Amino acid sequence: MTPELMALTLAALLQVLQFCAYSLASIMQVGVNKAAGPRDKAIVLTGTAGRLQRAMNNHFEGLILFTIAVVVITYTDQSDSKTMLFAFTYLGARILYVPAYVFGLAPWRSLIWFIGLAATVAMLLSALF
Repeated sequence: MTPELMALTLAALLQVLQFCAYSLASIMQVGVNKAAGPRDKAIVLTGTAGRLQRAMNNHFEGLILFTIAVVVITYTDQSDSKTMLFAFTYLGARILYVPAYVFGLAPWRSLIWFIGLAATVAMLLSALF
């Protein structure tokens, strides 16, 4: 397994952890019956549950681009120390992003998000040049 694929696997597991944290927080906020219901009406989460939900959704968005970058690097056999650094920078940023979002650490949350995006873009550019 390439280091980039390892980072992608760990990022996917982070997404699972985020989903579990969001699910537990949302159940605590709205109750089991409402959380397990048909959701014909949208449930608007607030506080920690809402921030966990938004952080999880943000990771889904970032994970799409990161997955593309990892696939391109892996299938074109361009993995090197530089792309490994970018991949683990993305992962580290995503790990730090969750508590930064949950605790409302502005402007750090945005800076951490940008570092993750920049690492992904750097991987994509590395594949081209």
